[in-house]
Order: sequence, then structure tokens, then C-alpha cells
Amino acid sequence: MLLRIIEILFPMFAITALGYGVGRTLQPDLSHANKLNMDVFVPALVFAALANKALDISAYLPLVLAGTLAVVGSGILAWAVARGAGIAVKTLVPPIMFNNCGNLGLPLVVLAFGEQALAPMVVLFMVSNLLHYSFGVWLFDRRVRWFTVWKVPTVVAAFLGLLVSITQFEVWPPLLTSIRMLGEISIPLMLFGLGVRIASSRIESIGFGLFGAVLRPAIGMGLAWLILQLITLPRTEQALLLVFGALPPAVLNFMFAERYHQEPEKVASMVLIGNLASVLFLSLALALVLN
Repeated sequence: MLLRIIEILFPMFAITALGYGVGRTLQPDLSHANKLNMDVFVPALVFAALANKALDISAYLPLVLAGTLAVVGSGILAWAVARGAGIAVKTLVPPIMFNNCGNLGLPLVVLAFGEQALAPMVVLFMVSNLLHYSFGVWLFDRRVRWFTVWKVPTVVAAFLGLLVSITQFEVWPPLLTSIRMLGEISIPLMLFGLGVRIASSRIESIGFGLFGAVLRPAIGMGLAWLILQLITLPRTEQALLLVFGALPPAVLNFMFAERYHQEPEKVASMVLIGNLASVLFLSLALALVLN
């Protein structure tokens, strides 16, 4: 079991470590590459995963409900912890509520469960993204209009992919192959970019970062277990929900905190320490679901 977990996690952290090494030595500016990834490659990955005529959309409705409960429930519990501990709600809630289901979640499930797990993980990824780009942004700025979420390329790609699947429209195979090839760029680039970002960031609030790094997977995995007692899911989706709960805070949380001047140094510490500590919590989650 330990060897299996190492085999799953090694490629992810090897690519991230390479990004960290390149970031420390060459200090590349990946801002344009990261933007291309979020605006082109990840949407291509999402579209290719969902634009499948064999995909039964209705079968994923319980997973959508479970994912929504996991994200919203994490936010409610984080709010309670923040109020009880005297921590600013806007600082603690988003990193606990929104996890790194893109950079780590997507490659992890492919390595652990195979390509057939990509579509359900994309469903969880889209649930989290829809909430992050709407409610998550609204937490920082109450003037933000929620409909702007439809301008996010991954959201547009998801709905186009679902539309193709529902209508059983046949995309020209060479075109679909091209889109799929573009999508395959996204996963290694996300991991490499994560390593570069870690190398260029500083950890200042170590205690607070450790607190958030432990709280995020503790709440996530606990909620996932509770949700699975209430909602019946196929075995693979049960495993995905538990892994989803164990993921660390998303890097996007730091970007939003920096943009809205919401204690970005504390959020950066949670994100960085959380992603470093994820090897422990993801190992635990994989040990539970692969047993």
C-alpha cells in the first residue's frame, strides 16, 4: 500500500519540485504561461472530459450535491472557527472553503484511479470554481455581480462540454483530438507553475499557516465522511470525494487576498504550508480509499 501511494504521489511532487528548483535558480516569469493555462489549456481539458457522448449527466447529480455540501459546509465550519478564535472571517474562510482541486486534484485522481476518474473530478472542480468565482469573490467585494462567473473560460468550457454531451453532438474527431491534446498540457504545467510560485513566495506567519494547513484537510475529510453517510455515491466517486476533502488550500486564494488586501501574508502561509503538508494528508486519504 505504501509503495502504491508513493507511486501515485511521486510524479506530482517530482514535477512540483522541478518547478521549485527552476524557480529558485532561473526565477522565470510564468504569469503569461499561467494565464494561458487557465484561459486555454484547462478549459480544453474540461471540455474534452465532459464532451463525451457516453457521459450520463444525470448520474452526476448526487456528486454535484455532495461537492456543493462539501464546499459550503467547509465555509460554514471555517466561519465558526474564525469567529470563535477571533480571526478575520475573510482571511480564514476562503482558503478552508476552496481547495487546490485544479493543480493537485486533477492530476492526482488520474494517477490514482485512471482516466475514467477525470470526468467526475472535473465535476467537483467545476462546483468549486463556480462557487469560488461567484460567492468567493463576493466575500471580498460585496459590489461584485455574481453573473460575471459566466465570463470565466473554464465555466464556459464546462457548459459547452455538457451541451455537447446532452445533445449527443458529434465533434469532428480530429478537432476533439486537438482539444484533448491542448488539455493534456494543463496538468504538468499546473504542477510546474505551483513549484515556481512556492519558490517565489515567503512564509511569514508560520503558526497561522500550520493552523490553516491542518484545519483545511481535517474539515474537508470529516465533512466528506459525513456526506457519504447521507448521499449514496458509486465507489469511485466516494473515493474522489474523500480525496477532494483532503486537498490543501487553492493558490487562487492568495491571489484574491492580495488583490483585495486581506492579510495576504497569512493566506500565503496557509497556501504554501498547506500544499507542502498535503503529502501527508493526501497519503492518508489514499490509504483510506485504496484499502
